[in-house]
Amino acid sequence: MSKQNEHHPKKLHGLWALTNRELKKWLNEPVILLMAILQPIIWMGLFGKAMNLGNMFSSSNFNLNMPDVTFYYPPIAGNITIPGSVLSPIFQNMFSNMGPSVMKNIFGVTDYFSYMSVGMISFIVLFTTMFSGMSIVWDRRLGFLNKVLSTPVSRAAIIFSKVLNASLRAMFQATIILVLAVIFGLQVSSTFTPLNILLLYAAIFLLCLGLSSVFLALALRSTKWETQMAIVNLINLPLMFASNTFFPISQMPDWIQAIARVNPISYLTDAIRQLTVYELNATSLMFDFAFLGIFAVVFSIIGILLSWKYLTK
Repeated sequence: MSKQNEHHPKKLHGLWALTNRELKKWLNEPVILLMAILQPIIWMGLFGKAMNLGNMFSSSNFNLNMPDVTFYYPPIAGNITIPGSVLSPIFQNMFSNMGPSVMKNIFGVTDYFSYMSVGMISFIVLFTTMFSGMSIVWDRRLGFLNKVLSTPVSRAAIIFSKVLNASLRAMFQATIILVLAVIFGLQVSSTFTPLNILLLYAAIFLLCLGLSSVFLALALRSTKWETQMAIVNLINLPLMFASNTFFPISQMPDWIQAIARVNPISYLTDAIRQLTVYELNATSLMFDFAFLGIFAVVFSIIGILLSWKYLTK
């Protein structure tokens, strides 16, 4: 290796070295790794299965004890009375399929578990990316960031190593969620193919790129993890609940709908559902990818520009 190359290593080498360090930190913490697996199980098992919304619209939950109904029928003297015990089973049968029909119209699928379980992927992506900012604060406090800034490694590589770490972790957890969801009863659409998984990973990467850049930009000058945690707690719940992760946007109040329609979490969630449980709508999917792509490019550029200005020793 020439002397010049020793002092100016390839940019990808520095990027991979930093990303590899982040991944090793994650893999060497068995508790964190175990939590990454247990968290989706708990959410899908308790939240997804407990909220059996389809059963709420079942005819058995409606009081269909019909009273006796009397009709006046002119050709026959007197009235005709139909007992309620005869009418009740008829109406019960008429509303027997109401639950799946209502679920299909509101959620796009006939069971809430399928709707919610794939939405869990967006939930995991959000919570994984928000720790990107925490990571850079810890690197600064431990003195590691100063050492890296003293090397020829570019600031962009420092930022992208955090982004790649978050993306790979999110993809790993998304795979766990999908496997568990299928075991628990996920109903995939007829348009689902293994190739859809690749597009799903691409959508996750785009959101990780944008969201990680946002959280990193917020943490560039921070030296206290408490500050970063307060910011994250302020942002994550509005981002999660003002989206279609757990509930359709169309059923929300108008002012929340306005927030949800510019929330990138909504577009990742819709893209994932298009690729797994919905009948694929190519136009809607392309729009989701366009929004996620613009979001990723804009905020990654902003993150890099801010890192050049504020990422100092």
